[in-house]
Amino acid sequence: MTITALKWICRGIDLVVMLMGKAASYLMPMLAFVVAYEVFSRYVLNSPTIWAFDLSLFMFGYVAALGGAYAQQKKAHINVDILYFNVSQKTRRVFDLISYALGIFFLWIVLDMSIGKLLEAIEFDYRRESEWAPPMYHFWIMSIIACGLFIAQLGRDMLVAIYYLFTGKDLLAQEDSDGN
Repeated sequence: MTITALKWICRGIDLVVMLMGKAASYLMPMLAFVVAYEVFSRYVLNSPTIWAFDLSLFMFGYVAALGGAYAQQKKAHINVDILYFNVSQKTRRVFDLISYALGIFFLWIVLDMSIGKLLEAIEFDYRRESEWAPPMYHFWIMSIIACGLFIAQLGRDMLVAIYYLFTGKDLLAQEDSDGN
């Protein structure tokens, strides 16, 4: 029963992170269009926009931040391969647990600061210092969501690593005979 619950938690986190990562990836073509439109408007029409730079800055921030948990899920973050691949699976999992714990610690600080910045941005109506002057609160909401997703993904990865250290088996790779 406990193993089934752990698998459900892990798969649920996997699904949410995957959906958010793929959703964030759809911002890339939109970002390219905004930048291309600004270049066309500035150099062909000789009429630069007041909003394209700010919008592209926000969209890039969204893609980078919201894609972090998805990159973690796909094991796309950098690693010290020369050390990591020359040790046993159990030692790798210990390395993973240390790095996941440090990541969660850092992200928890960023999450706490983002909540404070969001409240400030709402209270004082913070805006970007530009001619367009868009509000900043949405950026802090995105930061909170991104940190939450990344913490959830790292927590999920910790569960899998701890399970491996105690059992010597991969939690999600092998299916039980009853389909769990």
